[in-house]
Amino acid sequence: MILIKNGYVKPMVGADIENGSVLIGDDGKIIAVGENIEAPEFATVIDAEGRLVTPGCVEAHCHIGLDNEAVGWEGRDYNESVDPITPHMRAIDSIYPQDEAFGNAIRGGVTTACTGPGSANVVGGSFAVIKLAGNRVDNMIVKHPAAMKCAFGENPKRVYGQSKKSPVTRMATAALLRELLFKSRRYLADKEAGKDVFDMKLEAMIPVMKGEIPLKAHAHRADDILTSIRIAKEFGVKLTLDHCTDGSVIADELAKEGYPAFVGPSLGNKSKVELINKSFNTPAVLTEAGVEVSIITDAPVIPLQHLPMCAGLAAEAGLGYEDAWRAITINPARALEIADRVGSLEAGKDGDVVIWTADPITSVGAESYVTVVDGKIVYRK
Repeated sequence: MILIKNGYVKPMVGADIENGSVLIGDDGKIIAVGENIEAPEFATVIDAEGRLVTPGCVEAHCHIGLDNEAVGWEGRDYNESVDPITPHMRAIDSIYPQDEAFGNAIRGGVTTACTGPGSANVVGGSFAVIKLAGNRVDNMIVKHPAAMKCAFGENPKRVYGQSKKSPVTRMATAALLRELLFKSRRYLADKEAGKDVFDMKLEAMIPVMKGEIPLKAHAHRADDILTSIRIAKEFGVKLTLDHCTDGSVIADELAKEGYPAFVGPSLGNKSKVELINKSFNTPAVLTEAGVEVSIITDAPVIPLQHLPMCAGLAAEAGLGYEDAWRAITINPARALEIADRVGSLEAGKDGDVVIWTADPITSVGAESYVTVVDGKIVYRK
């Protein structure tokens, strides 16, 4: 049992608590959040000494554990780039928890991440939401499958077009995805009708077709974003808009559609044509239009420990302070459909708590002072 006391508690729901406490039970769940909580007998007491206390940050789109810190091809297990359609790939079979990126993320206050295949393929496989503390992925899973990765734009065109294999155009990318969805819909109908059928690729698509998980659409350019929406509506499936670089160009249209936007990575150079509108202004424009925004690093494109810094840069570019915090906590938790466990400090949720050296939204160089995951202290500065 852990009691964190004397902190400036920012629960992400309700008002901040200037001299607050968080009590976490032996089962790793939060028991109470408030003022003047007495320490139970035998509890470990951590005095935050006035420091900011928040839920652990949540990353909505990255490749941690699959695209590792190790240099060279051996550490890159995130793109099965031999076939544009690979929905049967599972992130959990490539995640390497011993990679140093996990420890760096924990020290940076990031405790939960949605990670999975890259964007080489039109359909790349299933993402998983995991806790970032642990040494065996099976024990770190929050949700799996969490989403089915699909990709539009330059990446699948570049990977397969160079070998004169489809897709060479955006039309072909959309056509390949549609073909898979048509086959998946028919396959599911056959199974539900009692027919004896088995196709591993189509089996992997069943959670998408049933609305249990979304298509996770890598889309930067405005036309690609809108194509992903067109296809999702055509087949009645869930969708998240990942990267959404041109989101500010079509913000009003996206607000009408209501899909969550995972914006980023916004730090670094514009490495390809479809990133021409990359900007830290995008979260502010989308939020003002009424889109629910989560900020992402696409780690390792931006190292995952810098997620709070990216939220701070978005705040500097016009996103409100409170909106910046929500964009790395409760918003991604809701969009990933794991808000019953993470994203805010509330009784009954997972005991994932960060005590900060300073407020990372307003302070350069802020990092974790203490990180608690599932009621266990996993980092102490």
